[in-house]
Amino acid sequence: MADQSTHSSARSTSADDRLTHLAHDPVGRLLWRYSLPAVVGILVMQLYNVVDRIFIGKVVGDDAIAGLAITFPVANIATALGVLIGAGASARLSIALGNNNFERARHITGNALTLTLGIGIIYLTLLGVFIDPLLELFGANEATLPYARDMMLYILPGLLLTNLAFSFNNVMRASGFPTRAMVTMFIGAAVNIVLDPIFIYVFDWGIKGAAIATDIAMAASAIFVMAHFIKPHGPVYFACHTFRLRRSIVLAICSIGAAPSIVNLASCLINILINRSLAAHGGSGAIASAGVFVTFTAFIVASIIGICQGMQPIVGYNFGAGNLHRLRSTYLLTVAVATGICAIGYVCSLICPRAISSLFLSNDALISSTARALRISMSVFWMVGFQVVSTTFFQSIGQAGKSIFLSLTRQVIFLLPLLLWLPSEMGIDGIWWSFPLSDLFATIVTALLIITALRKLGKIAK
Repeated sequence: MADQSTHSSARSTSADDRLTHLAHDPVGRLLWRYSLPAVVGILVMQLYNVVDRIFIGKVVGDDAIAGLAITFPVANIATALGVLIGAGASARLSIALGNNNFERARHITGNALTLTLGIGIIYLTLLGVFIDPLLELFGANEATLPYARDMMLYILPGLLLTNLAFSFNNVMRASGFPTRAMVTMFIGAAVNIVLDPIFIYVFDWGIKGAAIATDIAMAASAIFVMAHFIKPHGPVYFACHTFRLRRSIVLAICSIGAAPSIVNLASCLINILINRSLAAHGGSGAIASAGVFVTFTAFIVASIIGICQGMQPIVGYNFGAGNLHRLRSTYLLTVAVATGICAIGYVCSLICPRAISSLFLSNDALISSTARALRISMSVFWMVGFQVVSTTFFQSIGQAGKSIFLSLTRQVIFLLPLLLWLPSEMGIDGIWWSFPLSDLFATIVTALLIITALRKLGKIAK
């Protein structure tokens, strides 16, 4: 018993040494160290999504891209439930580690696994039973339903594996292993990139081949990340006594994870509305254009999310330790980097939208209309980084209410009314103009909230 206690204490001391650099190293170096693996990993994951869609668009056809776009709301639902646990657990874990409360950190990790498995089984069962009515609700028609059904029937088993891989990838990073977290993403991406052409071209499985490749890739990532927590690496690992759900921990995880979860659920609702509006005003071609827009912007925002994932353990740890000056400096640096990345995406949409569209589409008229849609919908995209980083900042310091509110401003409070109103006045252009207007209004609200928060933190620090 004494040996076990000594061994546990040694692990805690070692982990404490691993994490103390969060309180002392230069902020720029820390953000680079934690963000680079996250950005590289998440961009690699996004890259194989892009590769999927290029293969599907070029090999199977434009209707297949439209069918794939129809499935985005289903993916949003699964992602929303996954980040509810993953993002909430990683934020709470960082704060617990900043307080040197290693036992609570272990309970957060164990409860996160129980919640992920339980919720995953429930939503997979419901999606499997109601798949056709759901896809029709999301905007599928006779041309796109077969492609959407093929994709979803084969991708369903991989959704739970995706939740495990992504959620515990965040926990791994928050517990002091950013490079290992990146490796998790690389494993899945490498497997998927190798299998995609084999299943789509060689086996001629079409869109279902892309889904099966993704399932196998996510299984590889999930096995790697689970193995990390089964074999102790520092104080955060799976222990038998931590899997039983505790009300206080479940509420703590879900209150913080609610903000990014709501973003994804809101994206589901918005995608349904967009697909149905596009079908009414422009048919499956317009839905394909939206698929290109979503894929391109998701690739850019993914890098912002990666930087935010790097910021989160730094901000959370220093908030828990009371180092408010470092917290503020980390936030401001992250905003600057994120804004620069979004500005690059904006410039690309301005000067080469046809080149972007032609990566996914083969019909020249559809490429032209998609290029025009990109120019309009991304006209203030350079503002988005500030809004995403600020939402994550409030999440990282435990202010769930503000994080949830900011999540809702861009996706629901402003975008939803614009999508309901502008198409009736402007036709299909009204859909595309809804995006920049909601980005503009959300940025104004975010600026007001964050300025107030930083002033309060500055007074406390003094």
